[in-house]
Amino acid sequence: MKKQASILLASMMVVSLAAGCGGQETAQTSAATEAATTTAAETEAETTTAQETTTAEETEAETEAKEASAGGYKTGLAVVSSMGSSKNAEDGDGLAQVDSVAAAVVIDADGKIVSCKLDTAQNKMGFTAEGKVVMTEEFKTKKELKEDYNMKPASGIGKEWYEQAEAMEAYVIGKTAEEVKGIAVDESTKPTDADLVAGVTVKIGSYKEAIAEAAENAKAEGAGEGDKLGLGIITNMDKSKDAEADAEGQCQAYSTYVAVTTDGDGKITTCIIDSTQGTVKFDAEGKITSDLTAGVKTKRQLGNDYNMKPASGIGKEWFEQAATLEEYFVGKTAAEVEGIAVDESTKPTDADLLAGVTVSIGGYKTAAVKAVDNAK
Repeated sequence: MKKQASILLASMMVVSLAAGCGGQETAQTSAATEAATTTAAETEAETTTAQETTTAEETEAETEAKEASAGGYKTGLAVVSSMGSSKNAEDGDGLAQVDSVAAAVVIDADGKIVSCKLDTAQNKMGFTAEGKVVMTEEFKTKKELKEDYNMKPASGIGKEWYEQAEAMEAYVIGKTAEEVKGIAVDESTKPTDADLVAGVTVKIGSYKEAIAEAAENAKAEGAGEGDKLGLGIITNMDKSKDAEADAEGQCQAYSTYVAVTTDGDGKITTCIIDSTQGTVKFDAEGKITSDLTAGVKTKRQLGNDYNMKPASGIGKEWFEQAATLEEYFVGKTAAEVEGIAVDESTKPTDADLLAGVTVSIGGYKTAAVKAVDNAK
């Protein structure tokens, strides 16, 4: 009997010991697993940080490489818009006016302007006292209007707007963005420097702002010494609509701006695209309801706030798609840009382009061709 009790006791001790060892091993295994998981997480975090650092370094290196290959030349585009000249419909039709000054520049390695192009899209749209839109079929920029702008009789120096714009373009050559900002003007922003006044009598506040901003935003994208700079602008008001009893109407000036540089063969070496949607809203009595002091941001300035990504189909915002199209235009002549295949809605059909661009590109093509034609 004692022998049986001893055997039973021994068996219980073995089971207890085994259980203890098993628990210790489980605890050790758990600790090891936790340590491995922590190490893996730390490694992943380090890898992610390293990848981000590498990407940043690669981006910086690419930028430096572009600047080096371009000899330090950079291209910039800026647009400054206002709606302050708009008026309610009272004695006659109302006026929805969106004035957009566009400046394109090329700067050298020292930040000095070597080329400048100015133009203004002075988009005048009408609406009635009943809130009905009066459509305008064609919009011309001030440069495109040439003598028809009819500034010469009132200029005081017998010069048309495009001639004064050319004088302003020449005046800023050799200047930095800060020096452009410092050009002396009176309280109405008309120039006071004798050399500039000899060729420019218009207000230049918005021109200074646009030129300086273009110079500050300029990037090395392929322009080289001797390349020609061009600017093209097109506008439509297709998204305008009448007011209803319970809904505002609007006149919208949808303008597209393209700045290019071209080489000796007429091929695009740099391309910058931007757009504005200047919208003046009004009620069914022809009274403006928009805040005319709010200004107009370009699509590029809006960035992610333009909010195209959810509807794009490829998860890309407008400025990202514009960048893809800009790159696609580079290396092409005006005729080749014009020949890019599109469908009936002017969306691209080329598989390579369609992978990065889902928007209609008809307007961008037209403006780019204008820019190449205007390159001097």
